[in-house]
Amino acid sequence: MSVSTQTIPLFPLGTTLYPDGLLDLKIFEVRYLDMIKECVRDNTPFGVVTINQGSEVRQPNEQLSLMSFGTLAHIAEFEAVQPSLFFIRCQGGQRFRLDQYSQEKNGLWIGEVELMPDDKSCDIPEHVQDMAQRLGEIIVGLKGRGLSEAQIPFASPYLLDDCAWVANRWCEIMPISAAQKNHLLSIDHPLIRLELVKELLEQLEQGDTPLN
Repeated sequence: MSVSTQTIPLFPLGTTLYPDGLLDLKIFEVRYLDMIKECVRDNTPFGVVTINQGSEVRQPNEQLSLMSFGTLAHIAEFEAVQPSLFFIRCQGGQRFRLDQYSQEKNGLWIGEVELMPDDKSCDIPEHVQDMAQRLGEIIVGLKGRGLSEAQIPFASPYLLDDCAWVANRWCEIMPISAAQKNHLLSIDHPLIRLELVKELLEQLEQGDTPLN
């Protein structure tokens, strides 16, 4: 099987984007303003990668290291509030493995990435069915508080019968470490990802939160 690789602009963040996840960003740094303009013009995604060490905002002589896996971010909404201030909403696409990365003169990070296969559709077996049920209850609760669909942190359709969709939404909302989030993103089999999410959630609820 051939490996699909690409060179893409990167947006390092302290959070992790998952396939089908939503990400709202305020863009004000010149390096990202130019990047977003090009992505909107060419209808191309950029890569969101989790920061291992360093900061989101450019610092003099910054030492930035990135985690090994990321997700393509497709711009779904774009608003130029000012020439130097954009608001964008992105939706997560394909996962990728970050092979190498470097910084250009303007500060923008560029990565050589290996695109990973999309998650296969996988029905939720009974032993993790409670994870879908609880997520559904969270969505109903948010709607019950008067939140519109645009305000709910999950994009519809709500695929509560799909292992990957349910696992990814839990990954987004669980208070776990950046390393754990990146590890979960790296897992190819959606059922295994959901089983690990269930295990982590049970540990969180028992007050025994693993950090490594």
